[in-house]
Amino acid sequence: MELRHLHTFKTVAETKGFTKAAEMLSYAQSSVTAQIQALEEELGTKLFDRLGKKIVLTTAGEKLLSYASQILELHDNAVQELTAGSVPAGTLTIGAPESLAAFRLPAIIREYTSLYPQVKIILRPGVCWELRSLARSGELDIVFLLEPEVQEHDLHIETLVIEKMAIVAPPDHPLALRSVIEAEDLKEETLLHTEPGCSYRTLFEKHLNSCGVFPGTDLEFWSIEAIKNCVMSGLGLSFLPLITVEKEIAEGKLKALQWNDEPCRVATQMAYHKKKWLSPALQEFLRLVKQHARFWNERASACSSSQTI
Repeated sequence: MELRHLHTFKTVAETKGFTKAAEMLSYAQSSVTAQIQALEEELGTKLFDRLGKKIVLTTAGEKLLSYASQILELHDNAVQELTAGSVPAGTLTIGAPESLAAFRLPAIIREYTSLYPQVKIILRPGVCWELRSLARSGELDIVFLLEPEVQEHDLHIETLVIEKMAIVAPPDHPLALRSVIEAEDLKEETLLHTEPGCSYRTLFEKHLNSCGVFPGTDLEFWSIEAIKNCVMSGLGLSFLPLITVEKEIAEGKLKALQWNDEPCRVATQMAYHKKKWLSPALQEFLRLVKQHARFWNERASACSSSQTI
């Protein structure tokens, strides 16, 4: 069983097509077909069902895909370990929700790439449940999560910092004048949300519903920047991580309403598969993340002692 055959098989399975796989691998389509046929002959079973123009994995193909992914990863790990020497090199694939990708990770990645220019960083955005799945499958080396603290039997998950959340409004909004607000104060408000599947959105909605609050109007947006601009224009209120709105609050463009955020507390966490090989590149990245996390916690402690958001 040749590695190149397994790599071709995995690419066909992921792209769901021989033509797309051939384009990605820079092969002739006939070469892709021949390699898959060679695998099927060697294993004595069909790996794909051809349903018109569509192809789907057979049961045997699904089993082989799991093994192929592990074999190819082990091969890549061996090559990296034996050729990289003491200098981190290779590729790191990282997953994170938008808020962390935009407000927590840039400083880390900037410092890391300046220290280790031979490492290529690939950052993939996603919602937390999707990122955990990709960490399990090995498609991502490490993922960052923004959700209530969790533990998984097959993932190493480490909490980096407890994030404060903010309900933000335009500075001239009537609720901005209150010394404190409660859930029921939001009954008649328009709430601007991130996409469904966002952990802190789900947590906030469950909290409101548990208090008997079902806001009349909810609007969904594709990005945090869009939400902030719409809140500033008076379209509604929003529930966002404090790190994403600190600048606008400091500039007086947004107002963080005073409330008890304990029921909706989330944490920035990093996670990777417990069986994941920690390459020199990944080890150095983990070290740098923990170094930055110490600063995040020191800053959070200083803010907590000086004010309550």
